[in-house]
Amino acid sequence: MEIVRSHRQIAAEAAAGVGCGGGAGGLPTYRVAPQLEVRLEEFELFAIDRLRVLKGIADGLSRGKRPEEMEKLVKELWKAHMRHQDPTETLNKDIISHFVLRLVYCRTEELRKWFLSMETTLFRYRFRLESPESQRMLMSEFQLPYKALPHSEFEAVKDKLSQVARTIGQSAAVESVFFKVPFEEVPDLVASRRVFLSKGYAYVAMSQVVSLVVTQFRCNISKALVLTNRKWTATIKEQEKDRLTPIVEALSNAYFGPDYSQLRENHHLKHGGRMQFGLFLKGAGLKLEDALAFWRAEFSQKVGSERFDKEYAYSIRHNYGKEGKRTDYTPYSCQKIISATPGVGDHHGCPYRHFGEDNLRAALNKMGISGHPLEEIMDKVKNRHYQLACTMTFEAEHGVSCDTGINHPNQYFSESQKVLKAKCRAKEQPKLSSDAVVVQASNPGGRGARVEEGSSPGGDGRGRRSHGGGNAQREKPRWQRARREQPRRARREKRQRRRRARREKRQLQRRAGREAEAGARRAGGERQPVR
Repeated sequence: MEIVRSHRQIAAEAAAGVGCGGGAGGLPTYRVAPQLEVRLEEFELFAIDRLRVLKGIADGLSRGKRPEEMEKLVKELWKAHMRHQDPTETLNKDIISHFVLRLVYCRTEELRKWFLSMETTLFRYRFRLESPESQRMLMSEFQLPYKALPHSEFEAVKDKLSQVARTIGQSAAVESVFFKVPFEEVPDLVASRRVFLSKGYAYVAMSQVVSLVVTQFRCNISKALVLTNRKWTATIKEQEKDRLTPIVEALSNAYFGPDYSQLRENHHLKHGGRMQFGLFLKGAGLKLEDALAFWRAEFSQKVGSERFDKEYAYSIRHNYGKEGKRTDYTPYSCQKIISATPGVGDHHGCPYRHFGEDNLRAALNKMGISGHPLEEIMDKVKNRHYQLACTMTFEAEHGVSCDTGINHPNQYFSESQKVLKAKCRAKEQPKLSSDAVVVQASNPGGRGARVEEGSSPGGDGRGRRSHGGGNAQREKPRWQRARREQPRRARREKRQRRRRARREKRQLQRRAGREAEAGARRAGGERQPVR
């Protein structure tokens, strides 16, 4: 990486809490942006790696993981995405990626809120992994105005502290180091009743000091986001419109592409995902009752059936035209999906438009597409021909041409169904043996018929009976084979439609006859009743 100062100098200053906002023990506090020169490729790649960590934290929180599980998850995510063989490079990547994402997520209130929450959570669990000595150094780094409780005051409230420790499931032995702080500084500890309160002060143990540090960290980052937004709007956006602005805007919309497996894993989708996927299922033939049952089965595992009926069932019925203005909504077309801009935490969109190159390649490889077809698809994506790339994927996956092109997700589904059904019918058709077959058939002349090797019983290769026999084996007519292959339910529905049509026709004839007879009577004429 091209930098103004050496890595060792930056790492040393970071460890000492100087210059770039580094903290003790390798945990930066991100107070001041580093004086570094970063290549544009690394500028984006570092931010994407950190974004993967933050997204993993968001997924863990949405699944309701316990603090112990979250601590393990953060450790694994950090090791997978942010580690480097050189410790100084790891520290640089940590600091650079934070400030890049701070620039990306400072621009709207919603983006600031999400980034602040995820960064605070990440800092909380990274702080817990630090040693007690590093934690004390970080406290001094934030310049917290709190001192350890004097021994005399500690002895006076020792019994109360012991009671609090027992109620939260800790050992009866009370820690010897406590801090007396205003209760509003540790709202999370007060809300969970994990501290002793007296005269407006909370007695915080050393093992709970993370709440103090995190509160200060959150306050600092919140203020920094507002200041960064002002700088971005005033100068940076215009000055870097040809270089950094496109990258920043793309990163703010990065969410790693459509992934409806999140519905199975998290049992939840945001509104955009529910609309796109729900209307697709509707276009594929899913009825309202089945749609309600499907979404209830998934969402009730997280929010409960009662909350699902109150908050989510209405929108599903609304999509089917049963609520509100009774509009029967249609599934989203490719053009509408491509033009959409999913945000952080969303899992819908077009994979060719919104996936990163690595993720798209992995998804296509999982579909069995590789080699030259894969490179052609990626070339179309790079040139922003997303629907052509989708059409080429269809052709590579099914081995057939699609002259009309893919313009709608439901078109991809229906065309795939046709191809798969045709392949199933081809497999179900009986195959003739390659060995010689001799069919003895009686005929008026008493002679048999012989079928040679590789030929059909009819001698013309089309499954007709042989000329020689009345008892020779033959295939059933095509209309009988087609009828047997149709599902029973489809045949039953077809018969019902025919009966209904005949019934309606008879009713119309009778009604016309009665009206004609009544008209004739009014005219004073005679008319035979129409039967």
